[in-house]
Amino acid sequence: MTGPVVAGYVRRVPTDSPARDAAPQSTRFGTLDIAYDDRLLEPREWTTAQSEWAAELLESVPDGPVLELCAGAGHIGLLAIRANPRPLVAVDLNPAACTFIAQNAEAAGLDSFVEVREGQIEEVLEHDDQFALIIADPPWVPSSDIGQFPEDPEIAIDGGDDGLDLARACIRVIGGHLMVGGAAVLQLGNLDQAEALTDLAKSCGLVFAHPRTFERGVLVRLDRG
Repeated sequence: MTGPVVAGYVRRVPTDSPARDAAPQSTRFGTLDIAYDDRLLEPREWTTAQSEWAAELLESVPDGPVLELCAGAGHIGLLAIRANPRPLVAVDLNPAACTFIAQNAEAAGLDSFVEVREGQIEEVLEHDDQFALIIADPPWVPSSDIGQFPEDPEIAIDGGDDGLDLARACIRVIGGHLMVGGAAVLQLGNLDQAEALTDLAKSCGLVFAHPRTFERGVLVRLDRG
């Protein structure tokens, strides 16, 4: 389904609807009420820090849209643009996630700014799409460890053999679509994962800067090298 054109983007509204046996839930995330169900990862309170950092960066990056990769329920990107609205392209492979992104954007009064794209993050962007700010929330749990988190959907946490398959894809997308003068904020599990991605980032014309550590994860800023 095609929706209105917003700042040059066509807003695609997913047609998938929540499964009848998936009970809708809601949680407070910063200043937003976020809807989700058990097909999505429950929003983590600590990740409001990623939204807050992204919102800070919006004060200094060039004019232009925001991209959120592996967006889940869309909560991190929506909270990031709430105080300073810009066009937001939210991408996720999970059809259920895309449905909730659209619902949550409408509930937040931000639906006119949001375009939802469903599919692989390296396939849903046009070659010339450029973004002033990119938020990336990839799964980062190694496949061998996902059994430790039985309540979380595999699609939302499985990062491959070393936990970094989707993080690598995010870095490649950031390298290809980040504006000059723009910035990205990437979520990872720990500083060792960030170190393991340093060479790939450099090969994509990016550098890691200003890591921020939390009890349950790490945030890293990426800039043009």
